[in-house]
Amino acid sequence: MEFFYVSLLTFFVLLISLSLHFLFYKNKSSGAAAPLPPGSTGWPIVGESLEFLSTGWKGHPERFIFDRIAKYSSHVFRTHLLGEAAAVFCGANGNKFLFSNENKLVRAWWPSSVDKIFPSSSQEAIKMSKMLPNILKPEALQGYVGIMDHIAQRHFEDGWENKQEIVTFSLTKNYTFSIACRLFLSIEDPQHVDKFAEPFNILASGLVSIPIDLPGTPFNKAVKASKFIKKELGLMVKQRKIDLAEGKASPSQDILSQMVLTSDDNGKLKIADKILGLLIGGHTASSVCVFIVKYLAELPEIYEGVYKEQMEIANSKAKGELLKWDDIQKMKYSWNVACEVLRVATPLQGAFRVALTDFMYNGFSIPKGWKLYWSANSTHINPDCFPEPKKFDPSRFEGSGPAPYTYVPFGGGPRMCPGKEYAKLEILIFMHHLVKRFKFEKIIPDEKIVVNPMRIPDKGLPVRLFPHKN
Repeated sequence: MEFFYVSLLTFFVLLISLSLHFLFYKNKSSGAAAPLPPGSTGWPIVGESLEFLSTGWKGHPERFIFDRIAKYSSHVFRTHLLGEAAAVFCGANGNKFLFSNENKLVRAWWPSSVDKIFPSSSQEAIKMSKMLPNILKPEALQGYVGIMDHIAQRHFEDGWENKQEIVTFSLTKNYTFSIACRLFLSIEDPQHVDKFAEPFNILASGLVSIPIDLPGTPFNKAVKASKFIKKELGLMVKQRKIDLAEGKASPSQDILSQMVLTSDDNGKLKIADKILGLLIGGHTASSVCVFIVKYLAELPEIYEGVYKEQMEIANSKAKGELLKWDDIQKMKYSWNVACEVLRVATPLQGAFRVALTDFMYNGFSIPKGWKLYWSANSTHINPDCFPEPKKFDPSRFEGSGPAPYTYVPFGGGPRMCPGKEYAKLEILIFMHHLVKRFKFEKIIPDEKIVVNPMRIPDKGLPVRLFPHKN
């Protein structure tokens, strides 16, 4: 009992200390020569994290941003997110400032939940950003088209054909993960893919979560899943080194072989972390594919445009002939549709940076060490950037397309996602096989959309399939 009262007293002392710290911090901030951005640090300890996350859980992540833009009449505002003092940069000017000052005033930063699962994640991200452009350069991607097409054919034959109804998200996750396993690791056996798939999905769900490491929490489950996957990948790295040395594996066999041969730190754990990072990066395309199905089901005129383009390509192929790089270049309208999906249903809502030094932005002081968040929603659904932002209109991407720094589903500047062209390939190949085989309709007309951490339909988007008779 004495221990209980001492623990309770300690808790209250800690809570009071933290509250006084926040009050002191606010008063100190208000007396600075250059003002901090307007805003609120929210509650002690949690800040505004719960509201930040809950607007996504409720399907409207943009409300956290636009409510504060309206309240503070500013395109940069102060907050407290995921345990850190933060400033949110909004609009095209905010995007331009952060992207243009990468590694000058700011650099990439990850929440503590990510750092605890991927130690030194910021440093590894820098190494990956230098390595991936070579691994995913156009010459390499051209060789992936036939492989991706073969996997897509098998995916639709096994998961979609001869079925009246399917749950889209479970299948698109399988599609993108199967491609990643083949190209990154040379894993093709469905049972081997499934061995990784379940823990990988648990990891992806808990990666950006409140880092409470208690049994049953999303973060705790993610940590356990990451340990299992890294152990398995470590064994694969060890075996691949042996196979390469003995000539049993080819240096160009897959991305794992290239990493083993070219990495400046051939430790198993480092390479396993990089491969796991690639798998997570590839996972976002599964969300894009889900929303492509959603909007094609809702908008028959958009479906017809995609169908016409894809059937022209399909009819030009001999029986059994796989898609080629030149075929992908002909899918211009289909890619405009995919780009509009990426605008209205961006898979990941934004990303963090950290201030490397004190600097001024828009008349406000940004202290060194503050975390800086940019949100794709601040431009993607902003009528100043995209007129009638809720309207689905692929023609926005014709000609020169959107104004600079307004369309940012892949980020921008030196930290732009290096997997953009890889994602483009798997998305377009998915669209080709989807419309070539089926029309479809949503089973739940007004299905709720949630963000956790990716944007997905709450029930996985169940649809009813209508195979083409030809």
